Amino acid sequence: MVFNSASFLFMFLPAAVILERVVPGRAAKNALLCLLSAVFYAFGGLAQVPVLLLAAVWNYLLGRLLAREVGRRKLWCCAAVLGDLGLLCVYKYLDFLLSALGLPGLSRALPVPLGISFFTFHAVSYAVDVYRDPALAEKNFGRFFLYLAFFPRLLAGPIVRWKEGRGQLCERTVTAEDTAAGLRRFVRGMAKKLLLAESAAAVVNAVYALDGASLSSGLAWLGAVGYCLQIYYDFSGYSDMAIGLGRLFGFTFPENFDHPYASLSLSEFWRRWHMTLNRWFQDYLYFPLGGSRKGQARTVLNKLIVFFATGLWHGAGWTFILWGLWHGALVSAEGLAKKPLERLSRRCVGRALLRLYTLLAVLLGFVMFRASDLAQGWLMLSRLFSFTPAGLAAQLVCRSVLTPGRIGALLLGAVFSLPAGPALRRLAAEKLGEGSPALELAGDALALAGLFLCVLAMSGGGFSPFIYQQF
Repeated sequence: MVFNSASFLFMFLPAAVILERVVPGRAAKNALLCLLSAVFYAFGGLAQVPVLLLAAVWNYLLGRLLAREVGRRKLWCCAAVLGDLGLLCVYKYLDFLLSALGLPGLSRALPVPLGISFFTFHAVSYAVDVYRDPALAEKNFGRFFLYLAFFPRLLAGPIVRWKEGRGQLCERTVTAEDTAAGLRRFVRGMAKKLLLAESAAAVVNAVYALDGASLSSGLAWLGAVGYCLQIYYDFSGYSDMAIGLGRLFGFTFPENFDHPYASLSLSEFWRRWHMTLNRWFQDYLYFPLGGSRKGQARTVLNKLIVFFATGLWHGAGWTFILWGLWHGALVSAEGLAKKPLERLSRRCVGRALLRLYTLLAVLLGFVMFRASDLAQGWLMLSRLFSFTPAGLAAQLVCRSVLTPGRIGALLLGAVFSLPAGPALRRLAAEKLGEGSPALELAGDALALAGLFLCVLAMSGGGFSPFIYQQF
């Protein structure tokens, strides 16, 4: 089951909200949300549920041992983390390793459970946080399972660290304002996915399906820019929907995106893109490795390790690894050239150049990220700068996929991938007054219009799953 399906929107979600409001008491509400989360996950395949339960039981028991046997905390923490990463490796990376060794894979016997990368990182967060402070250990298995498997963020985040999210499992309130804000945020995310990301996806898929003889330079740029828009609106749309759903049930999730394409550097880009993953790697890998406290050479090595892990986390393939190392190399270079970059950023021309560099670096990285294999990635990259003219096949592709509606969606997506939305809200607040009824009414009207358009889009069917749901 996915958020952008009719079964979720018109059956599962209304039933979940009504039941949560009717059931009395925090413990009963938590039990209900646990059950709903298990049912939601089971729609992805009943065979995947035992994997999620195994991860929950393993980490709960190890957390109890971490709290009780203080003298053996390091042993139990290592056992918990190794168990979590071992489970992730068996399901997600074993085929990749076997393929590298020239051995047959096990993909049919061991299909990758949905969202395994996300609930594994939540489990590691719990183990490490309890190791650092045994008082954080959870005694109630239901509350821990809800932390690990809460359906709004189960498949694709945001990643909520245990020390930050545990309090809401015990105490939370849901007001009418929360409900309205949650619904508006959910609709905004759904519009991003169905109206913008899917329009870009149709263009990108058509470009990446071409062979070398048909792929012109212009089409390569169209596919590369289109994928930057697709992945941004697909993933930020999911995050908006998850944050909105969480608020419907009284949970506050951290923000995951902050207009990353407006960044002046790749370092800033990672402070704005998938922010919860970036903070997770900082807390649980970069800082334990020594961070920037052990000299320049060690800092560069630590950054490369983190971005190698980031690439590998996204997928078991050389394209993801190269994407991660590309970002790691550029972020490390920016750290070494910090002062010249700061001087450059003080000038208008300098800021424009830095934004252009950042967008180009992100675009080139995403070309490889999207490619099905290294050969396709190198083909796309070579075509970007070969300046080959468009042949008949390229012209036919443009005519078939670049409909007026998709062109409008791409242009609208390009504008609102930058901070145009916040600027318009500030302007409206200045004209109408902050918190004015007219401003709230306009927001509600936009949400209703967006919902109507999303329902029309859903009626057409044929939509792809969320990109990060596959990780």
